[in-house]
Amino acid sequence: MDNATYATLTRQTGLMAQMQMVANNIANATTTGYRGEHIGFSEYVRTTGSGASLSMATARVRETDLSQGSLSQTGGAFDLAIEGDGFFLVQTPDGPRLSRAGHFGPNENGDLVTPEGYPVLDAGGAPVFVPQGQGPVGIAPDGTISAGGNPVGQIGIVLPRDPLELVREGGTLFRADSGTDPALGGRVLQGFLEESNVNPVLEVSRMIEVQRAYEMGQGFLEREDERIRKTIQAIQTR
Repeated sequence: MDNATYATLTRQTGLMAQMQMVANNIANATTTGYRGEHIGFSEYVRTTGSGASLSMATARVRETDLSQGSLSQTGGAFDLAIEGDGFFLVQTPDGPRLSRAGHFGPNENGDLVTPEGYPVLDAGGAPVFVPQGQGPVGIAPDGTISAGGNPVGQIGIVLPRDPLELVREGGTLFRADSGTDPALGGRVLQGFLEESNVNPVLEVSRMIEVQRAYEMGQGFLEREDERIRKTIQAIQTR
């Protein structure tokens, strides 16, 4: 197999990964707190013995779009959205994880949890407890929770120390291997949810572009295969 075929196959593999990522973005265009994901191509260059160089591109760079999504008012006492920078901190079986999906609610013990049952953590990393029967629950822009006008806790809003090291785990959960720090600029809005920041129209357009690029590469491979076959046949008939 020659270098042109290797390079094209590598490109095709990257385009397939990009297609899968675009399809996942489209599927989550209505998922609360979802962050769109993009892929980039990195180039590997190596010199050959003849003095020339061989370059191949691989789709190894994954980037999460951290831009603000639209805010939708729900009126729910435990529906929360972050305006600006920051993530909610939730406790999963695998450890603390970051999320922008703020559709929460109290469980039977009074702990504030996600729809999956994961506890929401406060600024100190402990589960947030919401007392029942003590009056209306209010949540201030800094995350402070009050019941009947009395402060009872504070929802933790954090930022990863290195946003480039965020690792996606599931639809809206992220792992921050570099650790987190308190977010100072984000505001918590009670009675709102943040929608996905995916633009479906742009994603469909990207899908069409990737599909056309893949078809061009496939056509090249077919023509290259036909050329090699004809060359071998011509050599054998001599």
